[in-house]
This record gives sequence, C-alpha cells and structure tokens, in this order.
Amino acid sequence: MTNTLLSVRDLHVDFGAHAVIRGVNFDLSAGETVGLVGESGSGKSTLARAILRLLQPAQGSVEFLGLDLLKCPQAELRAQRRGLQVVFQDPLASLDPRMTVGETIAEPLKIFEPGLNAGARLRQVNAMLERVGLSPDMTGRYPHEFSGGQCQRIGIARAMILSPKLLICDEIVSSLDMSIQGQIVNLLLDLQRAAGMAVLFISHNLAVVRHLSHRVLVMYLGKLVEIAPCDALFASPIHPYTRALLAAVPRIAPHAAGAASPQAPGELSPPQAPPELAPAVLASAEVASAEVSPPRLMASGCAFRDRCPHALPVCETSNPALLEVAPGHWAACHRSHETLNPLSLRQ
Repeated sequence: MTNTLLSVRDLHVDFGAHAVIRGVNFDLSAGETVGLVGESGSGKSTLARAILRLLQPAQGSVEFLGLDLLKCPQAELRAQRRGLQVVFQDPLASLDPRMTVGETIAEPLKIFEPGLNAGARLRQVNAMLERVGLSPDMTGRYPHEFSGGQCQRIGIARAMILSPKLLICDEIVSSLDMSIQGQIVNLLLDLQRAAGMAVLFISHNLAVVRHLSHRVLVMYLGKLVEIAPCDALFASPIHPYTRALLAAVPRIAPHAAGAASPQAPGELSPPQAPPELAPAVLASAEVASAEVSPPRLMASGCAFRDRCPHALPVCETSNPALLEVAPGHWAACHRSHETLNPLSLRQ
C-alpha cells in the first residue's frame, strides 16, 4: 500500500511535566487497517486523541491527505473532521442521553450537509441503521433503551454516516460480551470493505487485532517499539516486550494422548487433564520478568530494560532507535538483530 492517507512524525504529548507520547512516527495508507496494541497506560488512547487534535501535542506533525492538522486553523480543521471519525470505548457514555438515536446519527449531517432537508436526512439515517444491523423504527428511542452492543452499533452508525476516509476505533469491543464482540468486528470489516476507508484499531484483544489488521503497532510507555505486518509480528515478534505480550496469551493445545477410547452407553467419561498452555507461556522468561516490576519512565536508555531478561549495559544509557530489521518489520531494541536468532540471546 503506497497511497499514504495519514502520516505521523515525531509526535510528542506532554501532560504537564510528564511525557506521555514520545517521538511517535508511522504512516497509514488508504484502505489499510492498522492495529495499535500495548498495556494500559502505554498511551494508545492519548495518541488517538492527539491525531484527532482533541488534545494539543507538544510537537510533531499529523498530516492527513497532505494537510498538517496540528498547524491548520480551526475552520480548516473543522472541515477536515468529516473525513476523520472516531468510535469510543464506552458505547453508552459516548451517546447524548437527551438525544434520540435518530437525532444522534443525523447530527453530523446537519453540520456538514446543511442543504439536506429533514426527509433526506431521515432516509440516510434509516439506511445507516439498517447497515449496522438495527431497525429504522428505533430512531425515536433513547440510548438507555439499548444494550451495550446496540449502543456501539449506534456509535459506528454516527461515525459512518459521513463516509469518512479514516475511522479510529478506541477499544470498541472491550466492554462487550464475547459473542457481541464478534458481531461488531464483522460489522466493522463489512463497512470497511464497502467504504474503502482506513482504520486505526486500538485494542487489548490480540486475537481481534490479528483478525482485523494488515499491520500492527506495539506501544510501550508512549513509544512505538515494534511495527510489522500482522502475520510477521505474530509469527516472529522481535522486541522482548512484544514477545511478552504474545506469550502471555494462553492457548489450548490438543490433548497429547489423542482421541478418547469409546465408552459404553451410560458410562461416565473419565476425568480429563487440564488443557496445556502454549509452550511459549510455560517457558517464557519474558513473561516472568515482565511481572517483576511495574513499568516506569526512564530519564535515559531503554524504558523496558528493567523488565527485559536480555538487557545489556548499553540499554541503560542509550535509547534504541526504531530500525528496520526485516522488510517492513521495525523494532526499537539494541539486540533486535540477535532476536532473529533466539539462541544468541541466551549468551
């Protein structure tokens, strides 16, 4: 994908004296889905809000279709918001309780297409409700009358009514039941294919990120520590933090004994051994080390060094740059070249 839609360069966000985002760089192409993962407090949501200029970064640039959103005047920024939409984490809190569903979805049309009459707006609202799996006769109801999954569909409908070029999804399935999560993810895929929009998908759920994304960004304490195509990242993670994240996900393996022997009618099945975890979970030094101490911001050097089982003296003094260690695969680690050969890390 070469048609760059969004380009983020050297982005910094400070909350007072505390640096929250530090030197973030990445591109997002038209029609591409990029997953953004990392533990709580790593700065994922702050990065999303900085891109949308819902908060003002300390420095850097965010170019959307060649226009730097951080430097353009408010009138121009307001016009660009038509192509930049967001769906928030809490589906109920993101909807105005005093507005009906129809009013909520129609509000962007009133702002960006003032020439539409009430009948035309209603037709578009009804069509969008059907696209997200809801009934047009729900337009007169209020958010509290819907379930969490339905409210999230309403939030997606509000964002999609303007056919945006970029949709930012901030943990949109984290508060939903597992079965509802699958429905929302499949809905998002269908809408993206139909509209051809790009998606920045923020999530803790690595399985969902793997299902949706073309590329994945891994964030730790406000910095991107790894960027890779989705399949490459899950097959061969390079940064120790990424490996710890993936190894911490338990997986069920087939029972080593094979199929159970036939049993007589009415006979109770013998007790089964608990399912095995993936070998990476059982043998991962990264997971054990990652749980020893909480993350903390370092004045210099690699921020992950206190939790990394492979740290070197250079990690205390030099902050690793994000370098391309394989085609399209970037990592910020002083030992990234050794990670391609895991045996060398044991030395």
